[in-house]
Amino acid sequence: MTTKPFFDLSKNSGYFDDIILDERPKFHQFKKWGALSGILNNGYFTRVYDLQNNDRTGFYFRLFKQKPEWVGAAKGASHRNISPTRTQGLAFYGHQQTLSTAGINHVEIDRLEWVKSDQTFEGIKTPFVLIVAGSAANRPEKRWPFGHYAALCQKLMEKGFRPVLIGTIEEKNILDEIEIRTKGILNLCGKTGLMDLPALAREAAGAIGNDTGPMHMIAPTGCKTLVLFSKHSNPHRHAPLGANVQTIQVDDLELLSPEEVMIQFLESQAL
Repeated sequence: MTTKPFFDLSKNSGYFDDIILDERPKFHQFKKWGALSGILNNGYFTRVYDLQNNDRTGFYFRLFKQKPEWVGAAKGASHRNISPTRTQGLAFYGHQQTLSTAGINHVEIDRLEWVKSDQTFEGIKTPFVLIVAGSAANRPEKRWPFGHYAALCQKLMEKGFRPVLIGTIEEKNILDEIEIRTKGILNLCGKTGLMDLPALAREAAGAIGNDTGPMHMIAPTGCKTLVLFSKHSNPHRHAPLGANVQTIQVDDLELLSPEEVMIQFLESQAL
C-alpha cells in the first residue's frame, strides 16, 4: 500500500505482486473510509509490515475486523516495537529494528540499480554535478539561498564541472534565478521524475542539495552526495543513506558560504 506519488515507482520495482493505492481519506469522507475498510478486510491479509508507524496507519490496524499479524508500533500489534531508540536515529534503522521483531534481519539499503530511465537529456556532458536547490515550499528555512547556489555553480564550472539543476515545476522561480545568474548551466526544472534521478546520479560526478526528497533518490546509488542542513532539521535523523554521503550543518544556511561548500565537495571528489 502506498500513495499516488510512489505508485509508479513501486510498480516498476518488481518487488510487489499487487499495489494498493492509499487515497488517505479525510475524516469526513465516509464512503472512502468504507471502501478502504473493505479493501483491508476482504484482502485476506495475514501479516502487515507498517513502515509508516503513525496515527493514520495505527487507525488502519483498527479497521481490521480480524486482526492480522502486525509488525510495527501500533497498539495491539503482534510484533510491536516500542523501543525508544526506534525514532532516535534515521528512519531506516528504526525499520531494521522493527523488522527484526519478525525475524527479518540483514536489511540493506537498496542501491536502486533496477531504476531505469527512458529519457535522454540533451546538453549533459560529463563531468556534471546535480544541483538540488529546492525543497518543500512550506519549509523555506531548509533552502540554501539561490544566490549562493549560483555562486557555487560558477565555481564548479571553473573547475570543469557542468552544473545540472533538477527540481519540480513548483521550484521554477528558484532554478530560473540560478540560471539567469550563471550562464552555461543546464536547467532541467520540471523535466525529471523519480525514475530519472537514480539514472542521472549514476552518471554524475556528484550531487549537492538541500535536505529534500530527491537527495534520498540520489544518495543510495553511490553518487558522491553533499547535503546542506540548517538547525531546523537533524542530519542524524534525516540525512539520506548511501555509500558516499556527507553533510554540512549550520544554524542559518544564509551564513554558509559557497566557498565552504565548494571546499567540501572537492575534498569528497578526492576520496
